[in-house]
Amino acid sequence: MNTQQAGHSANQRSLAVAVVGCGYWGPNLIRNFYENDQAELVAVCDLDPKKLSKIAKRYPNVLTTDAYQDLLNHSGIDAIAIATPVHTHFPLAKQALEAGKHVLVEKPMAMNSKECMELIALAEERKLILMVDHTFVFHGAVRRIKQEVDSGALGELLYFDSVRINLGLFQSDINVVWDLAPHDLSIMDYIVGKAPRTIHATGSCHAGNGLEDIAYITVTFENDLIAHFHVSWLSPVKVRQILVGGKSRMIVYDDLESMEKLRIYDKGITVGEPESDEQRYANLVGYRVGDMMAPNLDLTEALKIEIGHFVDCVLNKQRPITDGQAGLRVVQILEAANESMRTGKTIVINSVGVV
Repeated sequence: MNTQQAGHSANQRSLAVAVVGCGYWGPNLIRNFYENDQAELVAVCDLDPKKLSKIAKRYPNVLTTDAYQDLLNHSGIDAIAIATPVHTHFPLAKQALEAGKHVLVEKPMAMNSKECMELIALAEERKLILMVDHTFVFHGAVRRIKQEVDSGALGELLYFDSVRINLGLFQSDINVVWDLAPHDLSIMDYIVGKAPRTIHATGSCHAGNGLEDIAYITVTFENDLIAHFHVSWLSPVKVRQILVGGKSRMIVYDDLESMEKLRIYDKGITVGEPESDEQRYANLVGYRVGDMMAPNLDLTEALKIEIGHFVDCVLNKQRPITDGQAGLRVVQILEAANESMRTGKTIVINSVGVV
């Protein structure tokens, strides 16, 4: 065991937190917990001594260790944030909950729905907060879309269309669906707020490792609402775009836009009722074209808002927006997409609930 400790901060805060995993995402969690006024970053864990050394230099008052058990045994730690490879999410989260720690776990929540349900049951049994790191749900643009949908401004939803493509980064343990799709599936789950009915997916592997690197997923709902997702590691350009269409208005969210990430279009169609049998074969579709609005958005870092939400939920015993049930719904769709790609069949999904 390699353990370094320089003592706790003299300024004791309300929620003592540890972070496990210092790879790509872990340092962002560490920074936001450290800067949160209601949290105290107590410890960081990773197997790589070089990564721990960097953390120790930047945060000298934080304990660093390569032994996860140190976090579980630490009586001064209230919550653990997990930012490790997907296959480790379940065992690490389970151990944390069994040790009486609240948990924030990276997406996707676990490798299958059975593991998700076990974590949910354990958290409920221990009366602990279990939250999934669906960061985009806390993005200013996504929260504004949710506001527009809930207010009825878009009218009845017709479609949700998402494209998340780029060149690389190829993963060694999960396919492109499990790597990229959770972002947009969590956004859809939050915005649509309905249980999906069927999943159909197609995908291909071009790297010879058996893991799909390009995929298309179609999700259907009641009332003809349809969602489509395009994810790829093989695109020459990077695209991060979501379209949400309603009967009254339509929204384009382009996360790569620097100025106008969100555009709301007062556009749509009207379908007339035929007055006679002859008119049934006539074109009764009319087009409505109005103004475009690019609203001002909250530019606060999404992860900062998310960490604040997690801390607040623990301290005030409130259910998180992206709780275990939300994590389970996303994993159910990922599982169904994998099965559909493998069998070529459309999968009927039994959802556990809606947002």
